[in-house]
Amino acid sequence: METQKPTIGRQGDRIVMPGLATAHSHAFQRALRGRTQRRASQAGSFWSWRGLMYELVEKLDPEAVFAISQMAFAELAMSGVTAVGEFHYVHHGPGGQPYGNRTELAEAVIGAAQAVGLRIGLMRTAYFRAGYQKELAPAQRRFTDAAVEPALADVERLLARYAAEPLVAVGLAAHSIRATPREWVIELADYARQRRLPFHMHVAEQQGEIEECLAEYGRRPVELLAEAGVLDRRFVGVHATHLTPSEIAALGAAEAFVCLCRTTERDLGDGLPETAALVRAGARLCVGVDSHAGSDAFEEVRAVELDDRSRTEARHVAAEAPELLWLGTVGGYQAIGLGAVWAEDTVALKAADPSIAAAPDEFLVDGVLFGATPRAVDEVVVNGQTIVRDGVHIRYAEIYPAYQATLRRLGMI
Repeated sequence: METQKPTIGRQGDRIVMPGLATAHSHAFQRALRGRTQRRASQAGSFWSWRGLMYELVEKLDPEAVFAISQMAFAELAMSGVTAVGEFHYVHHGPGGQPYGNRTELAEAVIGAAQAVGLRIGLMRTAYFRAGYQKELAPAQRRFTDAAVEPALADVERLLARYAAEPLVAVGLAAHSIRATPREWVIELADYARQRRLPFHMHVAEQQGEIEECLAEYGRRPVELLAEAGVLDRRFVGVHATHLTPSEIAALGAAEAFVCLCRTTERDLGDGLPETAALVRAGARLCVGVDSHAGSDAFEEVRAVELDDRSRTEARHVAAEAPELLWLGTVGGYQAIGLGAVWAEDTVALKAADPSIAAAPDEFLVDGVLFGATPRAVDEVVVNGQTIVRDGVHIRYAEIYPAYQATLRRLGMI
C-alpha cells in the first residue's frame, strides 16, 4: 500500500475527511436509472440492458450529454465525491459521423464537471468494433473509429485544450478486448506509457466477453494483456469479475489497479469478484459508480469488503476501514491521473446524522466507512471552492430543471 495516509477527524459538530473519488463513470447512463428494472423492459441480462442503453445513445446530442452529465456529477458531489473518472466512449454524431469538432461530446462532459465544480479525469476511450465476428449495432457507430490514429489525435487535442485546467486530467482507455483488437490495445497502451497517462480498460466483466476472447485468441482477457505487456502500475482494469488465479497473480505482480463498481455489477448481475485474492496478490483497488444505477459513494467503498464477505461466508476478508479509506480517496485519485491533489479536497459530514451518530473516536474511520450515507454530507470543498452546502449542491436548483427538461425532450418522461 502507498505511504500516503488519508485520515478522518472531528472538527466541532462535523467529521471531516478527504473527498471520495469514483474512478469509473458513464455519466450519460444516469438517464437510465429506474427505467430498466422491470421484467417488462426485457433487461434480463447485461446484454439486454445494453440494448436499452443503445436506444438512449441514439437520442443523445451535445446539449443532452451536458445536462445529463451535470445532473450525474452534482449527485455524486452530494454523495461526498470530489473527483470522477469518466470512461468516455460516445464520440460521434448519429450514424457515426464525426462532429466538426471531433471532441465536442468529450468537451460537453468535461464542461459539465467544471460547471458542477468536480475534478474529472476524462478517459478518451478507443472503440473499433462490435466484437469478434460481429456486426456493429447502429448505436455503436457513434463509438467507433476506423483506426488508432484518430483516437490518439483526439487525446492530443484534449491534452492541449485542458493543459492549464487544474480540475481536469486526460487519460486513455481501450473499451475492452471485445471492442478493441489486441494489436490496437498494445499500440494504445504503449502511447499511454510514453505519455505517462492512465490506461483504463473493461476486463472480464462478463462470461460472454471471456468466451469471445478465447474463441479469437485462445487466451482469457487478462492472460492476453499480461502476455502482451500491457499490465503496469498505470493500468486500471475495470470490473475484473471473472478471473483465474493466474490472472489475479498477473494483476498483482504488475501492481495494477482494479476498479470495482459494485452497485452496477449487482444491478447487471455480473457476479462477485475475488476481492481479497486481488489484494493479497498486490493489486491496488479503487471504486467506480459506472452506470449511475445508484449514487452512494460510501456504499461503493464498503461493498469492496462486504460483498466479498457474502462470497466467502466470512468477515474481515478484503480490506479494513483504513484500507477502504485509502482506496476510496487516494487510490481513486491516482487511478484517474489526479493523485498529486487528493489532499486538497474535503468533505464535511454532520456528526449528528443518524448514520454516524455517536461513532467512537477510536473507530471513527470504521463508523464513517461502514455507516455513512449521502444524507450525512454537509459540505464539499474542491480546489478551495465550496460546491455543496447544507447537503445540497449550490447550483442544484438550476441543474435539476435542466435535467428534467432534457429527459422530456428525449421522450423519456
